[in-house]
Amino acid sequence: MAEGDASKKILAGILGILLGCFGIHKFALGYTKEGVIMLLVSILSLGLLAWIMGIIGLIEGIIYLTKSDEEFVATYVNGKKGWF
Repeated sequence: MAEGDASKKILAGILGILLGCFGIHKFALGYTKEGVIMLLVSILSLGLLAWIMGIIGLIEGIIYLTKSDEEFVATYVNGKKGWF
């Protein structure tokens, strides 16, 4: 595993926890479609549904940070699993 893959794990985890409602963690992992979906739901609902996207981001951030580096790379970098 490359060092960049481990930094993606930490970056995506922290972004998911702090800015999950905007889908920024998805963009950090290269999941543009999923990131745009989360961002648009938050913006187009005028923030009313942003809390749902925030909870999703929080959960995903915790999942990213609790996986081992190898498991994270296999699932999210190589496996391209876009959600949870």
